[in-house]
Amino acid sequence: MQPETITFSLPLWIQEFTREIDYIKDIEERTKFVIEASRRNVLEKTGGPFAAAIFELESGKLVSLGVNLVTNQGLSILHGEIVAISVAQAKLSTYDLGNQNLVQHELVTSTEPCAMCLGAIPWSGVTRVITSATDYDARQIGFDEGAKIADWTDALQDRGIEVLTEINRDRAQEVLDLYAQSSGEIYNSRGKSD
Repeated sequence: MQPETITFSLPLWIQEFTREIDYIKDIEERTKFVIEASRRNVLEKTGGPFAAAIFELESGKLVSLGVNLVTNQGLSILHGEIVAISVAQAKLSTYDLGNQNLVQHELVTSTEPCAMCLGAIPWSGVTRVITSATDYDARQIGFDEGAKIADWTDALQDRGIEVLTEINRDRAQEVLDLYAQSSGEIYNSRGKSD
């Protein structure tokens, strides 16, 4: 029998973590915020070492924060980007964050998007993507990022989505290393830990 609904829950600490945050004007500060959320996700043991947020592009207003919930909730699609996009779309009651009645939105993520998240970005409606750690950094600790095209930034830019990469990369790498050193589960498409 098919389930009638499938839901996921955000970790309880996210409410407290975002309570005092309304606007983050500076791009570097936005990435630091997202990286700190990924660190908190590791320390709280609520999922993998990845986080993402949706901000209003110009104002820096925080719309949503998502963290990786794959191991915590048992759903392979619950990557930080997918969670952040889903929460923003539910909050704004639209599947299109690029809707002409809305301001422009950006996705800020602690690590470059994997193949799945890269596929979701154009459909989300965001007009800018900002990343910190690289695909290489995630693969270095054992994560499978999927069969992603090498020129993924160009592919997004060809679709009108601006891309900024490696902003505060060293901070994001530290979180990946922390996760690996704390024996966090390194999962991949083969269903086993490396």
